[in-house]
Amino acid sequence: MKEKLYETPCGTIHYWKGGTAAGRRTLVLLPGLTADHRLFESQIEALEPDYELLSWDAPGHAASRPFELNFSLMDKAVWLHDILKREGVCRPVLIGQSMGGYVSQCFIQRFPGEAAGFISIDSAPLKRSYVTAAELWLLKRMEPVYRAYPWKRLEADGAKGCSETAYGRTLMKSFMGTYSKDEYCRLAAHGYRMLAEAYEADLPYEIDCPALLICGEKDKAGSTKRYNRKWAEKEGLPICWIPGAGHNSNTDRPEEINGLIRKFAEGLEEGER
Repeated sequence: MKEKLYETPCGTIHYWKGGTAAGRRTLVLLPGLTADHRLFESQIEALEPDYELLSWDAPGHAASRPFELNFSLMDKAVWLHDILKREGVCRPVLIGQSMGGYVSQCFIQRFPGEAAGFISIDSAPLKRSYVTAAELWLLKRMEPVYRAYPWKRLEADGAKGCSETAYGRTLMKSFMGTYSKDEYCRLAAHGYRMLAEAYEADLPYEIDCPALLICGEKDKAGSTKRYNRKWAEKEGLPICWIPGAGHNSNTDRPEEINGLIRKFAEGLEEGER
């Protein structure tokens, strides 16, 4: 994977492009809040020989700093679109874990017809009808909650809350270790605020391409499991529940997730022949 840079008015985004299968479908791997592109290292290792891949450190994350935290989820979707256009990527498969799934939905909303497929990994729907007023209120007020935690406890609880495996927890701790407590709290708070604002925009967020929902059976992040059950039921979307996996199910059960991604991508290619 080759590291590249994309300049925005708020800062520089670092992204990675790789893969040796020219002409194959491009898989766009979008990590969740406070994680970085290393979240998908098991997917990159397994899929790079057979697909074109693109991932990033999201704005304000890891290498994509310093970055002004005054952007929206839709801004992120527009920057992602610009990066894909620069790289000559057409009809990508968007694979978003948690916050990355929300970015994917904004991309599909803003650029209808441009995504060939969407895989949500432990994410949730962006339609306003799925969340309560109380949940929105809390999303906009998370910073003092995070700041109330001692940093060492926040690191430990953050890793434990996201993963059920030693590998996944170690990886999450490594992400958190790139931030000071102040940086981490500001970044997390900004992420939750822009998520609340995306809900309050009350846009259709219709998924106009084939989609697959993936969720860990032991996902403890908020109401993710409840949201996914309703999302699958109301929208008629296929869902795969991953046994033994937490919120970062792609780190807890990488081989199973890689298999699901392959099957989904191959199905798209077969359908277009």
